[in-house]
Amino acid sequence: MSLNTLDATHDLALQSWVDSANRPDADFPIQNLPYGRYRAAGSDGAWRIGVAIGDQILDLRATGLFDRDDMNALMALARLARVALRQRLSAGLRAGSAEQAAWSRAIVPQAAAELAVPCRIGDYTDFYTGIHHATTVGRLFRPDQPLMPNYQWVPIGYHGRASSIVPSGQAFRRPHGQTKAPDASAPSFGPSRRLDYELELAYFIGQGNALGEPITIDQAEEHLFGVALLNDWSARDIQAWEYQPLGPFLSKNFASTVSPWLVTMEALAPFRRPFARPEGDPQPLPYLDGAANRAHGLLDISLEVLIQTRAMREAGQPPTRLTRGNAADATYWSAAQLVAHHTVGGCNLQPGDLFGSGTLSGAAPDAAGSLLELTLGGKQPITLPNGQTRTFLEDGDTLVLRGWCERPGARRIGLGEATGTVIG
Repeated sequence: MSLNTLDATHDLALQSWVDSANRPDADFPIQNLPYGRYRAAGSDGAWRIGVAIGDQILDLRATGLFDRDDMNALMALARLARVALRQRLSAGLRAGSAEQAAWSRAIVPQAAAELAVPCRIGDYTDFYTGIHHATTVGRLFRPDQPLMPNYQWVPIGYHGRASSIVPSGQAFRRPHGQTKAPDASAPSFGPSRRLDYELELAYFIGQGNALGEPITIDQAEEHLFGVALLNDWSARDIQAWEYQPLGPFLSKNFASTVSPWLVTMEALAPFRRPFARPEGDPQPLPYLDGAANRAHGLLDISLEVLIQTRAMREAGQPPTRLTRGNAADATYWSAAQLVAHHTVGGCNLQPGDLFGSGTLSGAAPDAAGSLLELTLGGKQPITLPNGQTRTFLEDGDTLVLRGWCERPGARRIGLGEATGTVIG
């Protein structure tokens, strides 16, 4: 069974006894069934595994289908066991199910719950798979050579900081660090003045591999558990001074916001696209190339970013969109290729490891996944509907990342939101 195999859980006609899951615009219909961790809002209780269904949460352990509140243990299951669990959840949540009476006692409203980072994240690697982002940013700093010579041959990445990955809804402090003006003889220390967002996907690892045993491209998707939204906040001025020769450090380790629900690879099966390189680009080396990856390696996920400034919030104005695009249009390297490359030297992955996709910008200016691109490095401020302008983020700004999948013949599913607020 391949990861793009459809079964009864994907049936467009499926309805749930949870009424909110049947709304046409619901992110979490019965065809989705993402996993996350929750507890009662305001409590300090242990985190429990939940399944999002409409605007409710089904407590997984209370159903009797999984006997632990350990998300990483669930992620470590073999793929066929995960498929079987999904099928049992779908059967129990569909309209007319014999489990309705018992399972309705295991349902809590999302509004009454606190949601966490969806699992224990042991290691975090951030990649640079967004071809349009890499080209646009490269052109800002290297007009004669926007892409470095290795970009089309090797998935570029760096090891990030897992401890500062925070759940959606959490505020974070503006980072401080060294910056250096072009005309200054020495750097100065202070708060970042070029704080930015980055629109990314988070790929979460399920089953790991043993040290020294690479995962082949044909095996790679068996090790992918699911996808969430990721905002990899970036201090551009700190980054410009520190990144040579070893790459990002303090400019990236102060906060990264992840959405709370893991949309499984099984739920994404109807929303796959072929992986193909643009004409004239080199084909991947053999260890990064496979028939399955060529046939359905890309994820057809629509993405958008919205901003709500403090003034907008105080005036009761909703967030306004900054950008909208699609992950498949932006991605130069597939998730399977990232897994194969990450392990080709023998690196061992573990359940809960997170891969950031890198900023997923489209080719059009309004599909840019960062303010660095939208404002051309701060040279062209954007004007918001209330008249405020932005080149980079200011204190009190809230950013909202959203993602969803839709196509004819399939039920729309969503990734929810990744929301974060900058404070001084």
